[in-house]
Amino acid sequence: QVQLVESGGGLVQPGGSLRLSCAASGSIFRGFTMAWYRQAPGKQRELVASISSGGNRNYADSVKGRFTISRDNAKNTVYLQMNNLKPEDTAVYYCSSSRWAGWGQGTQVTVSS
Repeated sequence: QVQLVESGGGLVQPGGSLRLSCAASGSIFRGFTMAWYRQAPGKQRELVASISSGGNRNYADSVKGRFTISRDNAKNTVYLQMNNLKPEDTAVYYCSSSRWAGWGQGTQVTVSS
């Protein structure tokens, strides 16, 4: 069964950090670009960061210097380390695979004092 399972979200104060994880089925992970998206209430889903199978990374301007995407190919898992979080980072975060059009359930990140 093909799936993406996100975890690691929560409530954090501004300036805090969180690490998101996404466990993927091997058939949609190995050899494919993985990405993190987010969707805030009333807004469209937007690309946050992506990482190719070879490790090339791209980031949205709004998160450059604060977020780091990485992948563990042995565990079929992609991570998003988020530092210096801001209230505008509040959203449901989803991971995706370039091999599959589906989405996981997402994980809620709330940045608030």
